[in-house]
Amino acid sequence: MTGYEVIFCIVNDGFSEAVMDAAKQAGARGGTVMHARGTANQEAEKFFGITVQPEKEIVMILVPAEIKDDVLHAIYRDAGLKTAGQGIAFSMAADNVVGITPAPSPVGGKDEKR
Repeated sequence: MTGYEVIFCIVNDGFSEAVMDAAKQAGARGGTVMHARGTANQEAEKFFGITVQPEKEIVMILVPAEIKDDVLHAIYRDAGLKTAGQGIAFSMAADNVVGITPAPSPVGGKDEKR
């Protein structure tokens, strides 16, 4: 079985679609969006050099470990701290994943059974 990673991306409210568009372009198949509220203080704003918008969206994306880096880089490029989304992203290993169907194999190959 191929290993999986879960990518979490926290962005300003209204930018989850930009995160998902970037992730899909890098090979992700979908994700889950949760609404959240940030609690950063003035010291954090000064450290990062940004103004923190309290309303947030958290996007969770489960991906095969092989594409994790590509997805993270695409998300950061399109929705990272230097964009209006002011996103941060990180990943964690996901063990014992169930309910995932393999992506279709490219050009007529057979899907791997899990």
